[in-house]
Amino acid sequence: MNNKFIEVQHAEMVFETRKGRFHALGKVNLTVAQGEFVTLIGHSGCGKSTLLNLLAGLTRATDGALICAGREIAGPSPERGVVFQNHSLLPWLSCFENVYLAVERVFASKESGSQMRERTTAALALVGLSAAARKRPNEISGGMKQRVGIARALSMEPKVLLMDEPFGALDALTRAHLQDELLRIVAQTGSTVVMVTHDVDEAVLLSDRIVMMTNGPAATIGDIVRVQLARPRERVALAHDRLYMEYRTRVLEFLYHRQARPQAA
Repeated sequence: MNNKFIEVQHAEMVFETRKGRFHALGKVNLTVAQGEFVTLIGHSGCGKSTLLNLLAGLTRATDGALICAGREIAGPSPERGVVFQNHSLLPWLSCFENVYLAVERVFASKESGSQMRERTTAALALVGLSAAARKRPNEISGGMKQRVGIARALSMEPKVLLMDEPFGALDALTRAHLQDELLRIVAQTGSTVVMVTHDVDEAVLLSDRIVMMTNGPAATIGDIVRVQLARPRERVALAHDRLYMEYRTRVLEFLYHRQARPQAA
């Protein structure tokens, strides 16, 4: 296992706004091992999504470097699949066609049409959506749309899966179901995952490590919790687990005691 599969080295991010320069991130240093599941958590505006966008290559750091699999992150790449809170599906295409579009973009020069269709079918099966393959986004639920988004990202065989609050807009029961699905998928694929969340229980359930961000401006990493809970994890059993409660309490204490809540504008 590569213990430095992802490296964030002294990364800073400054945005030029109408009100002047905004120092979003200040001197962030982080490594992520291959196959590790890391969540980023903190108050709104602490730079979690900014850091994820840097890892995705959607923006470039003002200073510092970001490296994935030994190569500097210089822009978007299918090696880093992204799942946003908004599923971003094309409404005029079916679930199959939305995933196939991504597969074709990555594998058209390497595989035949039948191979790409097989890859698309396999991705939808992985997230349990084989029966909905021919349906369009307006014909399926919000949770199913998010699963299509996950299938689309996984279909490209990314080295890293980046997720920005993918379940944040869903109801509690749907969110819990998709968290369990994500645990199963990651166990099956061995994916390296970096995920932004506001949900402490979600972070403890899913993570190998929880990265807690300080409040901005110039937000950085305040503390890291290593979650040493055996896998596979079962949410009902964990609700009574002493270690689970200790990890949950540690994150809450950081968020609500060590980090004062940001005041409303």
